[in-house]
Amino acid sequence: MQFFIRLGPAVCWMFLVSVMGFTQTALAAQWVNSEAKEAVVAAAIKLDAEELRWIAEYPQVTVASVQYPLYLFKDEHGQWNGLNNDLLNRISVMTGLKFVHEESFSTDQMLGRLESGAADMSTTLAMNGERKGFLDFSHAFGGAGWVFVGRAEEPLVQSLEQLSKKVLVLPTRHALEGTIRHDYPAIELRSVKTYAEARALVESGEAFATIENEIGAQLYPLGRLKVGRAVEGKWEADHLAVRKGQSPLLSILNKALEAFPPAELRAIRLKWLGGIGSMKTPSLWQRLSPWGCWGVIVVGLFGLLSLLWNRRLAGLNQRRLTDQKNLNDQLAFQHALMDAMPDPVFVRDLQGRLIMCNKSYEESLSTRFDQIQGRQLIELDLLPKATAERLHAEFITLLSTRKPRFSERQLEFKNGVRDIYQWTVPFYSGDGQLRGLLGGWTDLDRRRGE
Repeated sequence: MQFFIRLGPAVCWMFLVSVMGFTQTALAAQWVNSEAKEAVVAAAIKLDAEELRWIAEYPQVTVASVQYPLYLFKDEHGQWNGLNNDLLNRISVMTGLKFVHEESFSTDQMLGRLESGAADMSTTLAMNGERKGFLDFSHAFGGAGWVFVGRAEEPLVQSLEQLSKKVLVLPTRHALEGTIRHDYPAIELRSVKTYAEARALVESGEAFATIENEIGAQLYPLGRLKVGRAVEGKWEADHLAVRKGQSPLLSILNKALEAFPPAELRAIRLKWLGGIGSMKTPSLWQRLSPWGCWGVIVVGLFGLLSLLWNRRLAGLNQRRLTDQKNLNDQLAFQHALMDAMPDPVFVRDLQGRLIMCNKSYEESLSTRFDQIQGRQLIELDLLPKATAERLHAEFITLLSTRKPRFSERQLEFKNGVRDIYQWTVPFYSGDGQLRGLLGGWTDLDRRRGE
């Protein structure tokens, strides 16, 4: 009984805190809704008949997106966030367009999706001559310079002339790649998939330097790297890149950017690039009444009682992040291990669709992984039709019998008949479920030649 008597005041306090929290939330929601309505009215733009018809026909715009911290990235809940996402959300309110992100994992893959028509636009592409061939660019809404990133123990990289006869590593189809190849032929260019790979090669000494956006270069711990000077005369303006043939979409985006209040655009950039919020919000003390201030004090006291629980949750979250990092490291190691294998290797699912392959597989069939991912051999023109149909049928048979196959055979490729040693084995999940096939081959003719 004494326990319940002592529990009564605590319950009363908790009830009071709940009521105050509900009131505060209702007031805040009312304030936000009124702000949003005023913003929509202030930033509405006038579209012509052709643009309105285009929006009615294509209300959803597919955005090819590569994660680029601060500009565009996924948060811990898997939701897209960042400066460019805020900009698209604002344009969506102004125009009625709905932007849907389709994630790419490299600049090369993103450009491929735009070239093939799988995506309509992108927000993180710099303008250059090659990209102008299949993309149109909107008005600029900001920008940043390019900077050199080199090893800490090497002299500070100050110009492109300094890189003559040295290895400069860049992500494939980098915005400056064409200019550097043309104007500085003495520089030895090396291509990789991502900026992370480029930094790793510089840190290991396999490359002398790389070039990054000056904002992106400061986001990661430098370790054995250091940021050099800006690339002289090279400025990366921020544009929205639209696939050619979509002039109404480009016109709508340009009108939205023209109508964008300069103060709001400046605030969005400061929010992400300067640490300042995009809107001047009333302080907590201004929105709460005097009795609400006492409520905040009570909430603080109640928060002290839950400190141990919060610490436990923080520990669990840290463990989850560590496990996730270890998993990502394992996946990166698996990709590196497969790419290091000299023979072609592939992984296919239960329908014979390609899940993964290594560099040697791409080179042997003269293709790229992003062009064949998720497709069956019979859907592609990589092998003669009879060869593709025979191999696909063998894959389906192996999946039904679940027996591995190892054989020396002759197989007709696009460049002729080759003697190969082929192996294909089923693989299973941790709980024993069949997941697909792992296979590859060794070119015996090449092996004999070696």
